[in-house]
Amino acid sequence: MYLHRGAASQDVPRRRFSTGPDLARALSIGDLRQNALRRLPRVNSEYVEGGADDETTLEGNRRAFDSFVFQPRILRNVSSIDLSRAVLGFRSALPFAIAPTGFNGLLWPQGDIAMARAAARAGIPFTQSTVSNSSIADVAAAGPSAHWFQLYLYGEDEVWMKLLAQAHDSGCSAVLVTVDTPVLGNREWDRRNYQSDFTPSLSSRLDMLRHPTWVWRVLRNGLPNFPNLQQFVPGQNPTLYEVARWSLANQRPQTNWQTIARLRHAWPGKLLIKGVQNLEDVRMAIEAGLDGVILSNHGGRQLDRAIAPIRLVREARALAGPEFAILVDSGFRRGGEIVQAIALGADAVLLGRAMLYGLAAGGEAGVSRAIEILRTEISRVLALLGVTSMTELTPEVFGG
Repeated sequence: MYLHRGAASQDVPRRRFSTGPDLARALSIGDLRQNALRRLPRVNSEYVEGGADDETTLEGNRRAFDSFVFQPRILRNVSSIDLSRAVLGFRSALPFAIAPTGFNGLLWPQGDIAMARAAARAGIPFTQSTVSNSSIADVAAAGPSAHWFQLYLYGEDEVWMKLLAQAHDSGCSAVLVTVDTPVLGNREWDRRNYQSDFTPSLSSRLDMLRHPTWVWRVLRNGLPNFPNLQQFVPGQNPTLYEVARWSLANQRPQTNWQTIARLRHAWPGKLLIKGVQNLEDVRMAIEAGLDGVILSNHGGRQLDRAIAPIRLVREARALAGPEFAILVDSGFRRGGEIVQAIALGADAVLLGRAMLYGLAAGGEAGVSRAIEILRTEISRVLALLGVTSMTELTPEVFGG
C-alpha cells in the first residue's frame, strides 16, 4: 500500500507503510492495519474493515476528528506525565479499553485470550463480546485487569439471564448492553463474500488458499465457535455457521426501556448501554438508573449517515454531570484522537479495529504493540499541549 504526498506527480516520492514481520517497525496503527490486511483472506479483512451501505458513516467517523483543533500552551514543565484514568471503578493505566469484537478467533488462534492478556499486561480493561470465540470463563482465566462483558440480546430473557449469571460467576465488573442492533446493518461488502447464510462463496474459499500461513495458523484445528451462544442452539455441537444463523434468527427488535429495567434489576455491577447516538437517550439512560453510556455508531456498521460519536461527547457530558460514565468509540486510530475525546468530557475510549489490526498482524504481541503505539502517541500529544495528566484535559485545549 502506497501513499502520495499531496497531488499526484511523477516527482513526488512514494511513501509506504511498514508491513514486515518485525512489529517494532510498526510506528502507527496504520502500519498494523496494512500488515493485517496483507495477512488476512478477503472474507476476514472485509469483516473487519466494512461498514453499512455506502460506508458514509465509516468515513465520517474519521473526518469528524478534524472538527477539533488543538491550541497548545508552551513553556510548561512536562517532564512527568500521568496517563492513568479512573473508569467504572477501575484505575486504568491508559485512557482507553479494548472494545468488544467478534470473530477474533478467525484473525488469530485464541484471539480473545490474546487480547485479554495484552490488556492485562498494559493495565487496561478488556471487553469481551457475546460473540467472542472463547467462553466467558476462559477469558476470565486469562486474568484481565478489568473484565467487562458486552451483551447482545438474543432469544428469550432466559438467554441473557444465563449469560449474566456466567459473567457474574467469572468476575466481570461491568456489562455493556448493545442497543443499536434491533436488526443487522446492511454490510454489503461483507455479504458479497458469502453465497448464503454465512457460508463463504467459492471465490472466498479460493482466496483463503492464497493465504496458506493464515490457513495453517487459524484453521489447522478447525473453525472456532461461539461458546457463549453455542449452549442455546438446538442440536449436538452446532457449528460456527449454525450458531451465526441462530443469532440472526433470534434478534430482538422488540427490545425497549422496559427490557433495560429488567437488566438493571438483574445485574448488580456497573451497567451501561452501548450504541447511544442521541442526547435524549443519554437523558433516558440516566433516568433508568444506569451507570453510563457508550456513544457509538457501531464503527459505521449499522446505520449509514449516522452522527460521529465524537461530536456528541461535550454535550453529553454537560447533560450527564461528572459522575455518570461516558465512553465513546468509532473511528479512533491515533493517540491524539483519544486525547480529543477525553478533553471533550469522555471518561475513556473503546478501541475495536485498532486492536484487531494488531491481533491480525501478530497475535498477543501485535495487540501489545498497538497499545504501546497509542501510549506513546498520547504521551507525546499531552507534552506538546503543555498538559501533564489526563485530569487536566478540558475543552480549553481547543482554545475555548
